[in-house]
Amino acid sequence: MYHAIVRSKLRQTFGRLNARDYDAVVAIFAAAHEHSFPGSHALGGTRRTLESTRRWYDRLARVLPNVQFEITRIAVSGWPWHTTAAVEWSDRGTTADGESFANQGVHVVTLRWGRVVRLAIYCDTAVLEQVCRRQVSCGIAEAGAPPIEG
Repeated sequence: MYHAIVRSKLRQTFGRLNARDYDAVVAIFAAAHEHSFPGSHALGGTRRTLESTRRWYDRLARVLPNVQFEITRIAVSGWPWHTTAAVEWSDRGTTADGESFANQGVHVVTLRWGRVVRLAIYCDTAVLEQVCRRQVSCGIAEAGAPPIEG
């Protein structure tokens, strides 16, 4: 039953991502957490504070303003004091010039008592870097900014 609740909460969170309700997404993070995305692109880096994680989601809204996620599978293990979940997803959207893009990846989430203490995002970074370059060429300079760290 507990794992079903976690799967439901993760689906709700991805729904909030799709609705651009980033405040609700950031609210599930513990004060002490790690939010990481490999790569040196605009969405890369590692954040450890709520403020830097909030800035990352604000940047996501500007760099990929219409990205939509679709969950393909969720696996959950552990207990409330240490839960690990893997969320497989695909995404799609369009760049500022109307070119469509698609990617797929996995969020690996560690929860303690319902709060995210670690989120690691893995996807095809070559696709993401290409989308970021295209966004820069369309005038979205932040798509070429260095990662938000901190």
